[in-house]
This record gives sequence, structure tokens and C-alpha cells, in this order.
Amino acid sequence: MNIKVIGASGGEVTGSAYMVETGRSRVLVDCGLFQGGRKSEALNRPPDKPNRQLDAVLLTHGHLDHTGRLPLLTRLGWRGPVFCTPATAKMAALIIRDSARIQTGDAMRQSLKNARSGRPPVEPLYTPDDAEAIVGLFRTVPYQKPVKVTPDVQAIWTEAGHMLGSASIQLIAREDGREKRVVFSGDLGPRSIPLLRNFEPFQQADMVFLESTYGDRDHRPFLETVDEFVDVVKKAVKTGGRIIVPTFAIGRAQLLTSLLAWMFRTRKASPFPIFLDSPMAIEATRIYTQHIELFHERMAKFVRERPLRADLFMMKLCETAEESRRINDVSGSCFIMAGAGMCNAGRVLHHLKQNLWKKETQVVIVGYQGRGSLGRQLVEGAKEVRIHGGKVVVRARVHTLSGFSAHAGQSDLLEWFKVIAPSRPRVVLTHGEDGPRKELARQILRRFKLRSAMPAMGDVIEV
Repeated sequence: MNIKVIGASGGEVTGSAYMVETGRSRVLVDCGLFQGGRKSEALNRPPDKPNRQLDAVLLTHGHLDHTGRLPLLTRLGWRGPVFCTPATAKMAALIIRDSARIQTGDAMRQSLKNARSGRPPVEPLYTPDDAEAIVGLFRTVPYQKPVKVTPDVQAIWTEAGHMLGSASIQLIAREDGREKRVVFSGDLGPRSIPLLRNFEPFQQADMVFLESTYGDRDHRPFLETVDEFVDVVKKAVKTGGRIIVPTFAIGRAQLLTSLLAWMFRTRKASPFPIFLDSPMAIEATRIYTQHIELFHERMAKFVRERPLRADLFMMKLCETAEESRRINDVSGSCFIMAGAGMCNAGRVLHHLKQNLWKKETQVVIVGYQGRGSLGRQLVEGAKEVRIHGGKVVVRARVHTLSGFSAHAGQSDLLEWFKVIAPSRPRVVLTHGEDGPRKELARQILRRFKLRSAMPAMGDVIEV
């Protein structure tokens, strides 16, 4: 069995993808889009023609950096099965369709700009038709039950706790007269946030591909982060400032709306205007309500006691561009959640452009910010940024609430790994910048006496 690492490696966090090849079949685990600066995004261009036969695709979860290159497969004529959990099928469909819309819109705008200067038009990475074609190939699987994905490969999905429907995957293949097991952690969630069920580690593997996004540190404790969040909200309301949260539509938007509902229900704050300015986040929230069985038991109890919408009666769902623009006319304090989470596209750019230069504005960063992204610049203290081609002075206060991250910190990564460590697997660290994965490798060596490989893009690893 050979595994080629074709994303989220060599210090790159996004673009997760692994090509697994046995003697009889080829399986792709994840097929994510590279995100961040231009250097990362340039890796997304498709090859001129399809590679050799691909038998199946397996998804750990629906986020764009794990699913965003899938339409390139159907664009090249592939029509095989894509296996994933039921919630991932819904979330991935939502995300991929939105990505196709953005790809097409960006290409149209760039083509128009090129036409004015006599340059050729730009082709989108893929189209809505390509997205629909791949969504039609989704095949749902249960948690904790072996699924035959090719004649010689079985796969088991188990809870990863990262987003609704997320999973770690164990591949089981028989080669050379013996059974080989390879585990892909996918993205693991923190155990401290009571929104989704906690991760469920596998106990045995010959090889483990472990994510290392936060392999060098732990997040601030969740309850301390909640206290800081409450304090930011109260101060902004008191001063009349706006709170702008660049929001990942799936996961963070639902966590924040739940926290706001809790604040109002427990009278930590009085209700005030809230805008969920993201059609994708609105639809994702609807999908969340269909899968309460995947909620943490405390969250499920909270929702069953009283619908969140009863507490969030001042929340406005902004589905259209016109509804988004009207937020500019609102006076006084308000809470704006808008995509994209890394501030690299979407409606949040308009809100930042209108408000970053105001000292009473509060910007709350609640997730990982890729290298080269506007969000990363704000986190690192930029005094001036460029938005839509123009310079904007940063006078707003920027808060980084890492305790709301949907990624496991170092301690949780090691806690997940310690369950499988007694089987003495070979360890491969991916999905992390060089600093975090080197530190995680040191911790794994110190605690478990196992060395970790840290592959570069395109490396092939033999099992």
C-alpha cells in the first residue's frame, strides 16, 4: 500500500488530500481546496487530463479545505462514489455549491476586467454544473460500521468532534497475506466546547495521519473565552460600537448564536440587534437542527428546554445582498456575523471596509487564519490593510478568541493519539505549519517514544 500526500503538507494547512493505492484499487481520502494567499490558491489549478483510475473518494468532513477540489474530478469526467456521513453529505453539498458560485462569479468579474485591457477571459476553476455532478455521487455511511469501498478496502468512520458530521477514517486492506490498517484523523475538535459530541479515537493502526494545526499550543480555556466574549459584547453595547465577527459559516456561526442565546436566556446581557449575514450560515444552521443526535448532551438539553429562536428574537437573517447592505443604516450597537472566516472573500469585507477605521468597532476573530489572509494580518496587528483595492486604516480593536477554535489544541491531539499509541503505529503529521507540527512531533516522541514523519507535498509513503 502506497499513500501519496497531495495536500496539507510541507507546512501547508489547507488542501487536504491523500491518494491511497493498493495492489487492486486507488482511493482518495479528502480532496480539499487550498486557501489563503495567492501562493496557496495557485495550487488549485486542475491538471490537463485525469490521472489513472480512481475507484472512490472518502471524506472526513465537509469543510472547503477538505472538499473544495472535488468538482475538478467530475470536470475531468470522473463518476465514481464519494463516501461520507449523512451530515457531511449535506454540509459538503452546501459548501461546494457556494464555492462553485464564487468561482464562477470571480471568473466573470476578472474576465470583464481583462476585456477592458485587451486580455483573454478567465475560466472558473469549476462551475455549478461540476458541483452538482459531484454532489450526485455522494453515498452516505454510518458511524462505527465497516463499509466496503472497493473490492479490497474497507473503511470505518468514527466521530471527530470538529464539525457536524466530521469523522476520522480507518482504512482496512489485506495485502501480502496480512491486514493493514491506516487511520486518517481528519480535523479533530476540542473536547471543551459543548456543541458537538467529543471525538472517538481508534485503538489500532499500522500508520496514523494526524493533523497538527495547533500542535504547538493549547487554546485558552473555553469558559475563560466565554467570559471574554461576554465582556467584549457588553463593552461594545455600552459604547455604541459594532461587533464584527468574520464567521466560518459552519460551526462557529452556530456556536456564537448558541452563546448569544445563552447570554440572553441567563440575562448576562439584554437582547440587542444581531445579524447573521451569510446565506450559507443560515442554511447550515437549518441542517444543524436536523441532527441533534450529533450534539453534545448539554447542548441537546439546552435546545430541548427552549428553542434558541425564542431567545434570539432580535436576530435578523440576511439572505440577500440588499439585506446585507441595510446593516450599514443601523445606528448604535449591533453584532454582525458574516463570511468568510479568514476575511479572504464575502460580505465581511464590506463590513470591515465600513468599520475598521472606527475606534469603537470591535473585531472578534474566532478561528484559524491562513497565511496571507486578511484575517491573519488583523491578528498580527496590521495598522493598515487593503480591501477591494483600497487602503483602510485599522483603528478597531481586534480580539482573538482562540478558545472558540473548532480545532483540537496540543493536549487534545495527544489525548486522541494516546488511545492508538499502544499499537505502535508509524506517525505522519500533516495539516499544520512547520512550527506546530515539529513541536507535536517532539511531544509524541517524548511521551510515546514514536518518531513522526513530516512529508512534503507529493511525497509517497509506503505502508
